[in-house]
Amino acid sequence: MQGKVVVMSGATSGIGEIAAVRLAALGARLVLIARDRSRGEATLARLGTAAPHAGHVVHYADLSSLAETRRIAAEIAAAEPRIDVLVNNAGAVFASRAVTAEGLERTFALNHMSYFVLTAGLLERLMAAAPSRIVNTASNAHRRGHIDFNDLQSARSYRAFAVYGTSKLCNILFTRELARRLAGRGVTANSFTPGFVATRFGDQAGGLYAAGVRFAKLFADKPEKGAETLVYLATSPEAANISGQFWQNCRPATLSAEAQDDTIAQRLWLESERISGVG
Repeated sequence: MQGKVVVMSGATSGIGEIAAVRLAALGARLVLIARDRSRGEATLARLGTAAPHAGHVVHYADLSSLAETRRIAAEIAAAEPRIDVLVNNAGAVFASRAVTAEGLERTFALNHMSYFVLTAGLLERLMAAAPSRIVNTASNAHRRGHIDFNDLQSARSYRAFAVYGTSKLCNILFTRELARRLAGRGVTANSFTPGFVATRFGDQAGGLYAAGVRFAKLFADKPEKGAETLVYLATSPEAANISGQFWQNCRPATLSAEAQDDTIAQRLWLESERISGVG
């Protein structure tokens, strides 16, 4: 990874931060996207310890906002002539339904649409660095998800974990369609599950849901374990020519039937283009 540029969202805590530090130690220069400035600066300091003089940087944006995601993608594209790896890792679960200023349910906006818009904005830079890679953090929670194109914003029914699972299903389907569209262009796209790990994830969900998540994490894996597949997909020669797969523990993993439906994947892509105005 010496001299390679890695852009990563969701890198100021949990598996993202661990992966960022590992990638920096391998020689990569990290370009982070963060929402919280104090955590962003703290992570930047850790990266500086792992790899002094690499020129790591942090950009700040709220990725639940389409406008902010478009802005930060343009900002990074203007500053980075080439990007070797893009890691879409930002995500959250919310106990109650809320809608963004742009009218999107916030789980869908943050967990799926930010991946779609950020990737579109940085794709030229990824192609300039080919062979390059896109790594999308998904989850086995996709098995509890279901895409209803008549209710993508969960207005009719909102159950936190089901909506979260649907957003992770979107990640996998987006990755599959992205890989199909990028075939032969020198850019691979893969998704993975980190497993259930003890991180900040779910702590801000609110209500009894957050308390339940905190209790469950007493039995979860360490975040270092969850970061292994992310780092593997970003660096491993064995994964260099594999695209469109879903991974767990550094190996291809099984998917739900809906997560393998390329017709749904293509329709989700078209809906995401319509919603975002990004083509």
